[in-house]
Amino acid sequence: MELAGKIALVTGAGSGIGKAAALRMAEEGADLILVSRSADELEQVARSVRTLGRKAVVQAADIADDAAMSRLFNFVREEFDTIDILFANAGVNGVWAPIDELKPSEWDETIRINLRGTFLTIHHAVPLMRQKGGSIVITASINGTRTFTSAGASAYSTTKAGQLALGKMLALELAKDRIRVNVVCPGAIATEISENTVKRDIEEAKFPSVFPEGKVPLTGGKPGTAAEVADLVAFLASDRASHITGTPVWIDGGESLLV
Repeated sequence: MELAGKIALVTGAGSGIGKAAALRMAEEGADLILVSRSADELEQVARSVRTLGRKAVVQAADIADDAAMSRLFNFVREEFDTIDILFANAGVNGVWAPIDELKPSEWDETIRINLRGTFLTIHHAVPLMRQKGGSIVITASINGTRTFTSAGASAYSTTKAGQLALGKMLALELAKDRIRVNVVCPGAIATEISENTVKRDIEEAKFPSVFPEGKVPLTGGKPGTAAEVADLVAFLASDRASHITGTPVWIDGGESLLV
Protein backbone atom coordinates (compact mmCIF):
# COMPACT_ATOMS: atom_id res chain seq x y z
CA MET A 1 0.00 0.00 0.00
CA GLU A 2 2.75 2.41 -0.96
CA LEU A 3 0.30 4.94 -2.39
CA ALA A 4 -2.11 4.94 0.55
CA GLY A 5 -3.63 8.39 1.13
CA LYS A 6 -2.59 9.69 -2.29
CA ILE A 7 -4.84 11.03 -5.03
CA ALA A 8 -3.97 10.09 -8.61
CA LEU A 9 -5.39 11.54 -11.81
CA VAL A 10 -5.09 9.34 -14.91
CA THR A 11 -5.93 10.46 -18.45
CA GLY A 12 -6.83 7.85 -21.03
CA ALA A 13 -8.04 5.77 -18.09
CA GLY A 14 -10.78 3.92 -19.93
CA SER A 15 -8.63 1.23 -21.51
CA GLY A 16 -5.13 -0.09 -22.12
CA ILE A 17 -2.22 1.30 -20.15
CA GLY A 18 -4.33 3.98 -18.46
CA LYS A 19 -6.82 1.46 -17.14
CA ALA A 20 -4.09 -0.93 -15.99
CA ALA A 21 -2.21 1.88 -14.23
CA ALA A 22 -5.35 3.13 -12.49
CA LEU A 23 -6.11 -0.34 -11.14
CA ARG A 24 -2.49 -0.88 -10.12
CA MET A 25 -2.37 2.39 -8.20
CA ALA A 26 -5.70 1.56 -6.56
CA GLU A 27 -4.20 -1.73 -5.41
CA GLU A 28 -1.41 0.33 -3.86
CA GLY A 29 -3.93 2.47 -1.95
CA ALA A 30 -4.49 5.52 -4.14
CA ASP A 31 -7.85 7.15 -4.83
CA LEU A 32 -8.46 7.80 -8.53
CA ILE A 33 -9.74 10.57 -10.78
CA LEU A 34 -10.40 8.83 -14.10
CA VAL A 35 -10.38 10.91 -17.27
CA SER A 36 -11.05 10.13 -20.93
CA ARG A 37 -13.52 11.07 -23.65
CA SER A 38 -15.76 8.03 -22.98
CA ALA A 39 -17.70 8.11 -19.72
CA ASP A 40 -19.04 4.59 -20.28
CA GLU A 41 -15.55 3.07 -20.34
CA LEU A 42 -14.57 5.08 -17.29
CA GLU A 43 -17.53 3.85 -15.27
CA GLN A 44 -16.44 0.27 -15.79
CA VAL A 45 -12.95 1.08 -14.56
CA ALA A 46 -14.39 3.03 -11.62
CA ARG A 47 -16.41 0.03 -10.52
CA SER A 48 -13.25 -2.09 -10.52
CA VAL A 49 -11.41 0.55 -8.49
CA ARG A 50 -14.22 0.64 -5.93
CA THR A 51 -14.14 -3.12 -5.51
CA LEU A 52 -10.57 -2.60 -4.31
CA GLY A 53 -11.88 -0.31 -1.58
CA ARG A 54 -10.67 2.92 -3.15
CA LYS A 55 -12.54 6.03 -4.24
CA ALA A 56 -13.01 6.59 -7.97
CA VAL A 57 -14.37 9.71 -9.66
CA VAL A 58 -15.21 9.78 -13.37
CA GLN A 59 -14.73 12.86 -15.53
CA ALA A 60 -15.22 12.78 -19.31
CA ALA A 61 -13.11 15.41 -21.08
CA ASP A 62 -11.16 16.10 -24.26
CA ILE A 63 -7.62 16.68 -22.97
CA ALA A 64 -6.85 19.01 -25.87
CA ASP A 65 -9.77 21.36 -25.07
CA ASP A 66 -8.58 24.11 -22.75
CA ALA A 67 -12.08 24.97 -21.49
CA ALA A 68 -12.84 21.32 -20.76
CA MET A 69 -9.58 20.86 -18.88
CA SER A 70 -10.15 24.06 -16.92
CA ARG A 71 -13.54 22.73 -15.83
CA LEU A 72 -12.01 19.37 -14.95
CA PHE A 73 -9.35 20.83 -12.69
CA ASN A 74 -11.77 23.28 -11.09
CA PHE A 75 -13.80 20.22 -10.13
CA VAL A 76 -10.67 18.51 -8.79
CA ARG A 77 -9.80 21.60 -6.74
CA GLU A 78 -13.27 21.75 -5.23
CA GLU A 79 -13.53 18.01 -4.51
CA PHE A 80 -9.96 17.12 -3.54
CA ASP A 81 -8.04 20.40 -3.16
CA THR A 82 -4.89 18.69 -4.44
CA ILE A 83 -3.49 15.76 -6.41
CA ASP A 84 -0.34 13.79 -5.66
CA ILE A 85 0.10 11.79 -8.87
CA LEU A 86 -0.58 12.78 -12.47
CA PHE A 87 -0.40 10.13 -15.17
CA ALA A 88 -0.57 12.03 -18.48
CA ASN A 89 -1.28 8.97 -20.56
CA ALA A 90 -4.02 9.82 -23.08
CA GLY A 91 -3.00 9.86 -26.72
CA VAL A 92 -3.59 8.49 -30.20
CA ASN A 93 -1.52 6.82 -32.91
CA GLY A 94 -3.32 8.91 -35.48
CA VAL A 95 -2.77 8.44 -39.20
CA TRP A 96 0.40 6.81 -40.49
CA ALA A 97 1.17 7.70 -44.10
CA PRO A 98 4.02 8.95 -46.32
CA ILE A 99 4.79 12.58 -45.56
CA ASP A 100 3.53 13.81 -48.93
CA GLU A 101 0.25 11.93 -48.47
CA LEU A 102 -0.32 12.82 -44.83
CA LYS A 103 -2.98 15.52 -44.78
CA PRO A 104 -2.30 18.68 -42.75
CA SER A 105 -5.55 18.06 -40.86
CA GLU A 106 -4.34 14.55 -39.92
CA TRP A 107 -1.00 15.94 -38.74
CA ASP A 108 -2.76 18.65 -36.75
CA GLU A 109 -5.10 16.22 -35.00
CA THR A 110 -2.24 13.99 -33.79
CA ILE A 111 -0.31 17.04 -32.56
CA ARG A 112 -3.46 18.45 -30.96
CA ILE A 113 -4.23 15.39 -28.88
CA ASN A 114 -0.76 14.10 -28.03
CA LEU A 115 1.19 17.32 -27.52
CA ARG A 116 -1.40 20.01 -26.79
CA GLY A 117 -3.32 17.50 -24.66
CA THR A 118 -0.26 16.61 -22.60
CA PHE A 119 0.61 20.29 -22.20
CA LEU A 120 -2.89 21.24 -21.05
CA THR A 121 -3.07 18.31 -18.61
CA ILE A 122 0.15 19.34 -16.90
CA HIS A 123 -0.54 23.07 -17.24
CA HIS A 124 -3.73 22.76 -15.23
CA ALA A 125 -2.43 20.14 -12.77
CA VAL A 126 0.74 21.88 -11.60
CA PRO A 127 -0.97 24.58 -9.49
CA LEU A 128 -2.67 21.82 -7.49
CA MET A 129 0.52 19.80 -7.11
CA ARG A 130 2.66 22.72 -5.96
CA GLN A 131 1.04 22.57 -2.52
CA LYS A 132 3.03 19.51 -1.47
CA GLY A 133 4.90 18.17 -4.49
CA GLY A 134 4.24 14.91 -6.25
CA SER A 135 4.92 12.80 -9.31
CA ILE A 136 4.08 13.36 -12.98
CA VAL A 137 4.46 10.46 -15.40
CA ILE A 138 4.04 10.98 -19.15
CA THR A 139 3.40 8.18 -21.65
CA ALA A 140 5.61 8.59 -24.73
CA SER A 141 6.89 5.70 -26.88
CA ILE A 142 10.01 4.07 -28.27
CA ASN A 143 8.94 5.75 -31.54
CA GLY A 144 10.53 9.15 -31.83
CA THR A 145 12.74 8.59 -28.78
CA ARG A 146 14.84 5.55 -29.67
CA THR A 147 13.43 4.03 -32.88
CA PHE A 148 12.55 5.68 -36.18
CA THR A 149 11.64 2.79 -38.49
CA SER A 150 7.85 2.76 -38.08
CA ALA A 151 6.92 3.69 -41.64
CA GLY A 152 4.62 6.68 -41.96
CA ALA A 153 4.57 7.45 -38.24
CA SER A 154 6.08 10.92 -38.61
CA ALA A 155 3.31 12.80 -36.79
CA TYR A 156 3.08 10.26 -34.00
CA SER A 157 6.86 10.04 -33.53
CA THR A 158 7.17 13.82 -33.50
CA THR A 159 4.66 14.04 -30.65
CA LYS A 160 6.48 11.34 -28.67
CA ALA A 161 9.81 13.13 -29.08
CA GLY A 162 8.10 16.32 -27.96
CA GLN A 163 6.65 14.65 -24.87
CA LEU A 164 10.09 13.43 -23.87
CA ALA A 165 11.57 16.91 -24.32
CA LEU A 166 8.69 18.42 -22.33
CA GLY A 167 9.24 15.93 -19.51
CA LYS A 168 12.93 16.80 -19.27
CA MET A 169 12.27 20.53 -19.35
CA LEU A 170 9.65 20.29 -16.61
CA ALA A 171 11.79 18.04 -14.43
CA LEU A 172 14.12 21.01 -13.97
CA GLU A 173 11.45 23.68 -13.88
CA LEU A 174 9.37 21.90 -11.23
CA ALA A 175 12.17 20.49 -9.10
CA LYS A 176 11.95 23.49 -6.76
CA ASP A 177 8.32 22.54 -6.14
CA ARG A 178 9.27 18.93 -5.30
CA ILE A 179 7.40 17.69 -8.36
CA ARG A 180 9.16 14.84 -10.15
CA VAL A 181 8.57 14.33 -13.89
CA ASN A 182 9.41 11.09 -15.68
CA VAL A 183 8.53 9.56 -19.04
CA VAL A 184 7.64 5.95 -19.84
CA CYS A 185 8.42 4.82 -23.39
CA PRO A 186 6.60 1.57 -24.20
CA GLY A 187 7.39 -0.61 -27.20
CA ALA A 188 4.97 -3.23 -28.47
CA ILE A 189 2.28 -3.52 -25.80
CA ALA A 190 -0.93 -5.52 -26.15
CA THR A 191 -3.55 -2.74 -26.02
CA GLU A 192 -6.39 -1.51 -28.22
CA ILE A 193 -4.52 1.54 -29.57
CA SER A 194 -3.12 -0.27 -32.61
CA GLU A 195 -6.66 -1.18 -33.66
CA ASN A 196 -7.46 2.54 -33.88
CA THR A 197 -4.45 3.39 -36.07
CA VAL A 198 -5.10 4.44 -39.67
CA LYS A 199 -2.28 3.23 -41.95
CA ARG A 200 -2.28 4.39 -45.56
CA ASP A 201 0.32 3.46 -48.21
CA ILE A 202 2.97 2.95 -45.55
CA GLU A 203 4.95 0.65 -47.87
CA GLU A 204 5.91 3.81 -49.75
CA ALA A 205 7.54 5.21 -46.61
CA LYS A 206 9.40 2.06 -45.55
CA PHE A 207 13.18 1.81 -45.50
CA PRO A 208 14.60 -1.74 -45.49
CA SER A 209 15.47 -2.86 -41.96
CA VAL A 210 16.96 -6.20 -41.03
CA PHE A 211 15.99 -7.54 -37.61
CA PRO A 212 17.15 -10.58 -35.69
CA GLU A 213 14.49 -13.24 -35.33
CA GLY A 214 11.69 -11.86 -33.18
CA LYS A 215 11.11 -8.15 -32.62
CA VAL A 216 11.11 -8.37 -28.81
CA PRO A 217 14.31 -10.15 -27.73
CA LEU A 218 13.30 -10.68 -24.11
CA THR A 219 10.10 -12.54 -24.99
CA GLY A 220 10.83 -14.03 -28.39
CA GLY A 221 8.60 -11.54 -30.18
CA LYS A 222 5.68 -11.51 -27.75
CA PRO A 223 4.48 -7.98 -26.90
CA GLY A 224 4.48 -6.69 -23.36
CA THR A 225 1.33 -6.15 -21.33
CA ALA A 226 -0.39 -3.05 -20.04
CA ALA A 227 0.00 -4.48 -16.53
CA GLU A 228 3.79 -4.48 -16.92
CA VAL A 229 3.73 -0.80 -17.87
CA ALA A 230 1.37 -0.16 -14.95
CA ASP A 231 3.93 -1.63 -12.55
CA LEU A 232 6.50 0.86 -13.86
CA VAL A 233 4.08 3.78 -13.52
CA ALA A 234 3.23 2.79 -9.94
CA PHE A 235 6.93 2.62 -9.09
CA LEU A 236 7.65 6.08 -10.57
CA ALA A 237 4.66 7.46 -8.67
CA SER A 238 5.87 6.01 -5.37
CA ASP A 239 8.38 7.25 -2.82
CA ARG A 240 10.76 4.50 -3.95
CA ALA A 241 11.43 6.73 -6.97
CA SER A 242 11.96 9.82 -4.82
CA HIS A 243 15.33 10.67 -6.43
CA ILE A 244 14.30 9.94 -10.03
CA THR A 245 13.23 12.82 -12.27
CA GLY A 246 13.74 13.85 -15.87
CA THR A 247 14.25 10.21 -16.80
CA PRO A 248 12.90 8.30 -19.79
CA VAL A 249 12.35 4.60 -19.13
CA TRP A 250 12.04 2.35 -22.17
CA ILE A 251 9.83 -0.64 -21.43
CA ASP A 252 10.02 -2.79 -24.53
CA GLY A 253 11.81 -6.05 -23.78
CA GLY A 254 14.84 -4.77 -25.69
CA GLU A 255 12.86 -4.11 -28.90
CA SER A 256 14.29 -0.64 -29.47
CA LEU A 257 17.87 -1.92 -29.16
CA LEU A 258 17.54 -3.78 -32.47
CA VAL A 259 17.78 -0.66 -34.62
